[in-house]
Amino acid sequence: MSLDLPPVAPAVTAELVQGLTPRLRKRLDAGITKLAGRPSVREGDTVRIAVDDDTHLELHAPGGTVTSTDAIRCGCLLAPDCLHRAAAASAAPIAEPDSEPEPEPEPEPEPQSQSQSQSQSPPNAGPASVGEDAPGTPDTQSASPTEPELPTPDQRAAAQAMYDAAAAVLEAGTDGAGAVLQAELLRAAHSARISGLPRIAASAVSVVTQLRAARGSDPAYRLAELTAALREVLVTAHRLPGSTGPELATLRGTARQPYAPDGSLRLYGLFSEPVLTATGYAGAVTWTADAEGRLYTVSDVVPGGPGRAVGAADRAVRIGDTALTHRELSRAGLAVSGATVSPTGRLGAGAGVRAVRASGAAWREDPLAGLWELPVTDQVSRALTGGDGLLFLDVTLIGTVREAAGDCLLAACDGLTLRLSAAHDHPALPYRDNLRLLSAAPGTRLRVVARLDPSPLPRALLLATDHPRDPGTHLDLGLDRLQHADLPAPAMAPAGSPPAPDEAPLHLLRRRVHQAASAGRRVLAFPGDSATDSRRLGRHGLACAGDLLDELHSAAADRSRDVFGRLVPADINRFARAWLAAAHYTEEVDRSLCAAAWGADPALPPAP
Repeated sequence: MSLDLPPVAPAVTAELVQGLTPRLRKRLDAGITKLAGRPSVREGDTVRIAVDDDTHLELHAPGGTVTSTDAIRCGCLLAPDCLHRAAAASAAPIAEPDSEPEPEPEPEPEPQSQSQSQSQSPPNAGPASVGEDAPGTPDTQSASPTEPELPTPDQRAAAQAMYDAAAAVLEAGTDGAGAVLQAELLRAAHSARISGLPRIAASAVSVVTQLRAARGSDPAYRLAELTAALREVLVTAHRLPGSTGPELATLRGTARQPYAPDGSLRLYGLFSEPVLTATGYAGAVTWTADAEGRLYTVSDVVPGGPGRAVGAADRAVRIGDTALTHRELSRAGLAVSGATVSPTGRLGAGAGVRAVRASGAAWREDPLAGLWELPVTDQVSRALTGGDGLLFLDVTLIGTVREAAGDCLLAACDGLTLRLSAAHDHPALPYRDNLRLLSAAPGTRLRVVARLDPSPLPRALLLATDHPRDPGTHLDLGLDRLQHADLPAPAMAPAGSPPAPDEAPLHLLRRRVHQAASAGRRVLAFPGDSATDSRRLGRHGLACAGDLLDELHSAAADRSRDVFGRLVPADINRFARAWLAAAHYTEEVDRSLCAAAWGADPALPPAP
């Protein structure tokens, strides 16, 4: 989409698409494509598009976001129920719900101790972060002390509507999930949010964003990310109606992070990483640690593109009165008084917070050196059981290995052959260029920070490393660029090359899961024999995977006929259940195989 349109609230898009006649709905996708080629001009909070020589379309976005249908006006004869308004809303970015950066903590209640899960993506990568309910969130059903809390009728209805909308998207695939199906999913997301289900609402918006990226041939689109987002929507909608107590609270999610007082903190900079998301957010996150090894983050992530991701590291840290940039903080220290901290370790920037620059510490000096002393298996267990996903490793570079997605850097680590990949593939970020240079220095010993990448092989995403020639400094590989002069002379690499991995053929099931998310139910409904793949899975001890594969193909091909011999509509709910079971199984097996590859226990937290 070439137009520079302001973000539009999901409810606005859903309402405009619903107001179209069936004939106009069929033309909506073509209307979006046609609108993309029309000239536009921005004047303050208004974007004006020339639909033709005599007709103009206006989007009014006070505050930067279109929040009502009246803010999109068209001069054509069919307005207000015209195709142009719905096409503009469907083509515009999806507005995230308003969220305060940090609510002032209440003095009376004690901080909640409920644990919350984290994803493996960079933290604070958007405003839809986990935290306390935002003002205006509907009160949930109260429960007596002797009865567990149950979802409200509105929440059950919202979950069912979300499941139906997501199942329809899965049935159609990316090619068939046009603006109409996307609007239905956005409508379900709006209903979920006003019913007090922000977690599933945010996941649904992520699915729509991925669908638009796929249909628009966006190079940032990743099929695996669409599959994960769609699985998250379906599994949450499936589990929520029958959940109670703590499980229900987790599935509901919360609209923003609570910030609790944490007194005075003495922090030491670790590294900074750029953030560039497919949902249109960019910035930087700087990681710090205190003397006990607890990790804290300072985040600056707002709507933006690659340019902001590259330049955010040189912006001033927004906490207290400090003038440090993110790049400087990653190598210096910070003394904070009146600190407020979220459950995920994000530092607040409230009015009562004071911060000044302090001395930092090198990675091989106390207190930061202690982060690398924790056994690797314990670090992996922590990452697999809801930790921050970071690994602090001492490695020796070996060389490279070619994979389908590109070359990986091989390194020896604690008796394992580790595969280090780029944390982000965007060419504006120097991750991949830096990995290519590091691969030219086999035998080099490095202390690195990486993020666990669940895989049947030991794999991690490389974020930062100490300087190859000066171990007293470090390089943020997403922000700093290595030069050939920074590399030492190649040393003797560890003898031998890694043997070819003998992987269980789980890809036979995973490939079908991804194919269904991409091309829809029909791609698995073609005549064929899945028995060969099922038998192969069974020979490798994956009999359950074979059964799931058979059920997935059977559900896709299940078409019955009425008494007149006519085909009746396919049972998309059966197919959605079969797909969800297969997607959940592959995720759990991948998690177990990842733990086994590192020698960790995925079911147990790390030793204190």
